[in-house]
Amino acid sequence: MVMTAEQQADKIAKALEDRKGEDVKVYDVRGRSSLADFFVVATGTAAPHLKALVAESQSAMKAEGVASYRTSGDPESGWIVVDYVDVVVHVFSPEARAYYALEKIWAQ
Repeated sequence: MVMTAEQQADKIAKALEDRKGEDVKVYDVRGRSSLADFFVVATGTAAPHLKALVAESQSAMKAEGVASYRTSGDPESGWIVVDYVDVVVHVFSPEARAYYALEKIWAQ
């Protein structure tokens, strides 16, 4: 069975929470963005934690037969983006999340 974008976003959010990602949020941006249907945003405590969060989300999706299209960013930069086409995952350091403030764009 093929996972819907919403199921993918929920599965990724759960994986991030299981790996102790902080303030995990799922934003439904269908009809408001041509980039994706859902954004999943999480905060990690340090560069190794960001790397672990991304690895956990990729592992969870791989188990469902869903591969990421592209990963960009670096744990040291404080922001990693994983693109699953219909779902885009943003993993931030606390400082980067506050600076870029994606919630102000996508929260209703």
